Amino acid sequence: MVTKTTKFPDSESLDAQDIMRWLDSIAASHNEKDLAMLHKACDMAFVYHTNEKEISGESTLRHALAVAEILEEMGLDWETLVAAILHDVKLDTEPGIDDIERQFGPSVARMVRDMAKMSFVAEVKGDGLPKKKNQPDHVENLRRMLLSIADDIRVIVIVLAERLHEMRILKSLPEQIQKAEAKETQDIYAPLANRLGIWQIKWELEDLCLRYLDPDAYRELANKLDGRRADREAYINDVIRILDEKFREIGVKAQISGRPKHIYSIWKKMKRKAVDLDQIFDLRAVRILVDSVADCYAVLGVVHGLWRHIPGEFDDYIATPKPNMYRSIHTAVIGPEDKPLEVQVRTHDMHQHAELGVAAHWRYKESGGKEDPRFQQRIAMMRSWLEFKDGSAESADFAEELKTEFESRQIYVLTPQGKVVELTKGATPVDFAYAIHSNVGHRCRGAKINGRIAPLTQPLESGQTVEIITVKEGGPSRDWISPHLGYIKTSKAKSHVRHWFKQQDYDQHLHIGRLNLDRELTRLGVKKPNLDEVAERFNFKKGEDLLAAIGRGDVSPIQIAGMGERHDTHQDQDEMPPLAVPQRKRQQRARKKGKGEVIVEGVDELMTHMARCCKPVPYDPVVGFITRGRGVTVHRRDCKMIRKLGEQDQPRLVRVTWAEQAENVAYPVDIRVIASDRKGLLRDISSILTNDEVDVLGVKTQSNRKTDRATMRFTVEIVDMRQLSRIIDKVSQLPDVIDVHRLV
Repeated sequence: MVTKTTKFPDSESLDAQDIMRWLDSIAASHNEKDLAMLHKACDMAFVYHTNEKEISGESTLRHALAVAEILEEMGLDWETLVAAILHDVKLDTEPGIDDIERQFGPSVARMVRDMAKMSFVAEVKGDGLPKKKNQPDHVENLRRMLLSIADDIRVIVIVLAERLHEMRILKSLPEQIQKAEAKETQDIYAPLANRLGIWQIKWELEDLCLRYLDPDAYRELANKLDGRRADREAYINDVIRILDEKFREIGVKAQISGRPKHIYSIWKKMKRKAVDLDQIFDLRAVRILVDSVADCYAVLGVVHGLWRHIPGEFDDYIATPKPNMYRSIHTAVIGPEDKPLEVQVRTHDMHQHAELGVAAHWRYKESGGKEDPRFQQRIAMMRSWLEFKDGSAESADFAEELKTEFESRQIYVLTPQGKVVELTKGATPVDFAYAIHSNVGHRCRGAKINGRIAPLTQPLESGQTVEIITVKEGGPSRDWISPHLGYIKTSKAKSHVRHWFKQQDYDQHLHIGRLNLDRELTRLGVKKPNLDEVAERFNFKKGEDLLAAIGRGDVSPIQIAGMGERHDTHQDQDEMPPLAVPQRKRQQRARKKGKGEVIVEGVDELMTHMARCCKPVPYDPVVGFITRGRGVTVHRRDCKMIRKLGEQDQPRLVRVTWAEQAENVAYPVDIRVIASDRKGLLRDISSILTNDEVDVLGVKTQSNRKTDRATMRFTVEIVDMRQLSRIIDKVSQLPDVIDVHRLV
């Protein structure tokens, strides 16, 4: 049965002497500096929590110190203990968060702040839960929300320790509250402890939940168990001692651990297998870790030599792994005192895979989980830190790496009714509105975040409660589909907005399409093609239909910039000098397709290269210039160098056209970025180029201190107009970026 002792007196309140006795009892585990911080935190809590009480009647001070005591028993560092002692401090009063940061450092302040954010979970009760069908998703999202809010894994451990203490004193509360708290703990907190591998909290939470949710079954099973948990733990220690001696005799290096199965786990297994207690053979179990597979079978021989094997209770998952690649040997024997004993044998690698890999218990024992490899990897990293934490600088660095490298890509926010909504990180209130329902999104005109009016472009954070302000009738704003204004992040919301505009008036679509196309062509530095000719390629009757399709979102402007230039290659003759090659030789142009190169009309296999002054890319309008000894230089038609040619050089111009572009062929392009000067701007732009696998040939930056503006010129290699447009879009969305365009 669950029996836990504490160093604090049974009274609901504590005095200064009680606190000093507790600090003295843990002095051996901490150095003088750490103890000084703990003393200071206790003094602050004693002053702040003097007259405050919890719902159970227990003083807030005793509650906070009881949580810290649980964490102390787990071996957590002084920062975690201080955050636990101060976690009930209200951030808008004295002492506030600034005072905490000043006295204990930013790590403690962040943990206290995150604990305050998590207080909302206590308010998400059954009334806010979806019914039946969506219940698993809601509960799973609540768990993920807790994990996403905490930048520091220690915050989750504090939350679990606090819930454990609340469950320990639950007997003083009415039965209705007992059952509600137990159900919430069973659904959310015990699975979290399981995922993080915090077994000492997990088993006690589960046993306490069973005590209040099914008291009759709990009492009956507890009475049937032969001896208290402490007796079973002593039994396991004797088994470990016997095995250790035998392994030393045969020269096998083994790591042995054991655990008596807790009441909830026994009850659950009896229910699942529909058997009685005497048919459960793993009430007592040991796990043996060795270096090799050969040692696994050597150890198995020792176990079967010491104790009689129970027929039908042997599984060799090393020879025949489970579908999730779980590997181990399971056997059951009649151990000392003629009591059943389960033994698991595996290598250290197998154990690592079972605990942190795809075979981890929580993935197949919990219902409602979603397949998310990155989330699973983040859980594995959290468990690794908890397993190897020691308070050292290396442990702190590992925790920081976990926070930065495996930052959650999702956020979890609440509706006013308490329903959890999962969104992409960076999502806005508009994304939230469309996640609720398309009609809510269309009629959205404002939002409240945690009860306060907020801009529709404000990125949401996990744990916030969002309320959408709507009108009776209306539709989305045209600004919402602009990637530069930041109203929408999720693809679902973008799809709903585009679909709405698709249903609107043709004239409006035509106007929007013309504006969007002109803006895109200007950004990319290309000329408008003959829209009637391009429209035929898209199965439209005329150019206006094509523009309307752009306005509806059916056709992207970048498609026109790419395909349209192919039709425009021989047009705009009045805008360029006359060409040297006679018109009658057009039919003689080479048919050979180059690798993303150009074809010189009337001449086969002539050496060409791209001009550095204007850097043409497929499918810019181009013209060739015959050089002396270097073949033909390919320029854009509107290149300044071509327009400045004298009459004596006009005959050296020749017609060139783009060949079919091959893969892995890149062309240099100049891009100018104008932004408000800030630290990290160059790094952010470089990250976008790196993620898009764009090679940077040159960078030139200039900052104006008077205007606080930065002008940057990047020379990059791109493969086509789509990639160029994508890069410009991504850079445009960076904070503080004012303008991005191609230099021609």
